[in-house]
Amino acid sequence: MVDHRSARTAIALFALIVVAWGLNWVVTKMMVAHVTPLWVMAIRTWLAVLALVPALLAAGQLVLPRRGDLPIIFVIAIFHMVAFAALMTAGLKYVPVGRSVVLGYTTPLWVAPAAWLLLREPMPPQRIFGIVLGLAGLFFMFSPRSFDWSDGNAWLGNGLCLMSALAWSVSILYTRVHRWVSTPLQLVVWQALLAAGILTALASIFEGPPRITWTTELAVAFAYNSVVGVALGYWAMAVVNSRVPATTTSLGLLATPVVGMALSAVVLGERIDTSLVASATMILLGIAIGTVSIRRTVQAVEPVSAEPVVNVYQLRGRGRSAAPSRFSKDRRSH
Repeated sequence: MVDHRSARTAIALFALIVVAWGLNWVVTKMMVAHVTPLWVMAIRTWLAVLALVPALLAAGQLVLPRRGDLPIIFVIAIFHMVAFAALMTAGLKYVPVGRSVVLGYTTPLWVAPAAWLLLREPMPPQRIFGIVLGLAGLFFMFSPRSFDWSDGNAWLGNGLCLMSALAWSVSILYTRVHRWVSTPLQLVVWQALLAAGILTALASIFEGPPRITWTTELAVAFAYNSVVGVALGYWAMAVVNSRVPATTTSLGLLATPVVGMALSAVVLGERIDTSLVASATMILLGIAIGTVSIRRTVQAVEPVSAEPVVNVYQLRGRGRSAAPSRFSKDRRSH
């Protein structure tokens, strides 16, 4: 018998996740105004580790990784938690939140053709149509009416955001073929620990010692970004994925960039013009169409991470001897 109360609770929790991750983009934008991007990510990730360890310990999910876990720990840590997060955070210094979150969510547009080319995944007409529609929306974002081609900072910021989406794609492509030993929730703390160490080293090399003037607002922003955006986000999505169909979460998480755009206008006073709305609509609709086609042809599985720091692909095989994974788009938050 279906537990309707449990399902309603999961849907309510899911709605809170979408709002929390949408707000996370706004919070990150505020943080990079006071702290350099690599140090933002390094500090945020260390705080997330501190929050994850007791949470996983209390849940009985804190385990030492096995040899078979090492490849996925390295790939997710390097390409998602380091490359995606650092590039996107750096891009936020130059690009408004509304535009950044849409560019960050173009990841599936790169994953789908790469999976077809490298992994020989099927490419039905519906998915091709979704990719074409999404790419058309992306090109529209860079039309002369929507983008100042003479602005060097705009070039840099938008380029960093697109590079972050490509980096995320690498981690997703590997995750599609990885043979799971431990569960994603059990491995997230080890991925975050490795990422925190790498980010700290990179920040020390490229940005020097952190120069931070701490305020109550900045401390709250870091706490929210790390605890709510990362640690609680992983736990909450694990709960949602156990109670809500994969396609529902895949499509529902596409609301995250919409929430991010809306909150950027309300909190930061950013201007959301009609061209951005039109581009975002085309991109997200294209992803939604592709998601439905993937669900029809590939068995879905439960999220690897969240956010902007959010991996958005669902992984159904849980446990220490999960079968090889196959993925369905679900949309993690940076």
